[in-house]
Amino acid sequence: MLSVLEPGLLTTIQDLGRLHWYHIGMPPSGALDNFAFRIGNLLVGNPEDAAGLEVTYSGPSFEVTSESLIAITGADVAFTINNQPAAQWRAHTLHPGDRVSLGGVRRGARAYICLAGGITVSERLGSRSTYMLGRFGGLDGRKLEAGDALPLGTPHTAPDAMLGRSFDPTLIPVPQKELEVRVVMGMCSHRVTPDSLREFLAVDWEVSTEADRIGYRLKGPTFEFNAGEQPFGAGADPSNVVDLGYPIGSIQIPGGLEAIVLLNDAVTGGGYTTIGTVIRADLDLIAQASPGGHIRFHQVTINEALQARREREARIEQVRLELGIFDQAGMLGQ
Repeated sequence: MLSVLEPGLLTTIQDLGRLHWYHIGMPPSGALDNFAFRIGNLLVGNPEDAAGLEVTYSGPSFEVTSESLIAITGADVAFTINNQPAAQWRAHTLHPGDRVSLGGVRRGARAYICLAGGITVSERLGSRSTYMLGRFGGLDGRKLEAGDALPLGTPHTAPDAMLGRSFDPTLIPVPQKELEVRVVMGMCSHRVTPDSLREFLAVDWEVSTEADRIGYRLKGPTFEFNAGEQPFGAGADPSNVVDLGYPIGSIQIPGGLEAIVLLNDAVTGGGYTTIGTVIRADLDLIAQASPGGHIRFHQVTINEALQARREREARIEQVRLELGIFDQAGMLGQ
């Protein structure tokens, strides 16, 4: 078991997400920084989709009741085991009674805690991820609280098998305050004037304080819409459309007053104009953006987006090979 002593600001149980239910209005949830989460699981010998903890801005303190392995990835955060500083992006042994503490995030927004065997709360629709807006999954659909006890699964490999294993540190992303994020324009971008679209891609958008797992509100110029009659059922506001689906990473512009990047816990559809979608490979960058930071959007094609995804998967494959993990199930090579 993992016994929570201090919960941190916002710590939730996540895995790679509740897939294949988007069509009925259930968002996937899951770790926002997909790369950091998957690497954390690989470091402790888990399958990449084993459940762990997502930490936002300020981390928890907890004790373990059995021997395990732990790895902390993602945002740069102070991390101690029994009050002794420990390094991120590598595996550490935990013994019964050991206390782990994470402080405040120094750079980035979200850190990930992965333990050998994973957190084995009950699955909901095939996932252990927490969907707080729907009070669903994880631990009663909520963030962690002091006194919570989380069950841990059986490690997939001997705890000492991963100790000392490392990978090329240049593969570790460093969170930045100034980001360039790639976006595929489309969906309803034709509703916006050419000048507004050019400005959208030309300015630095500031991340507001309203930036969470549902979406990131960005401060910047307002949008102007092309003149024309609204479609039946879309409403009078030119930023409204007849309801459509919202891909993860889609950028909506309600009222033309702001841009909102929708993330893993957002509603799956609605009636606001969406002018583009952040590519999957760059959603990890959004996950580590913090209020006051800036984002510059760069338009790419679908083929370029798919190539970026292949490049991210190649980096993960390189980490897997350097750690001695040779297949997608996370099984160690002999």
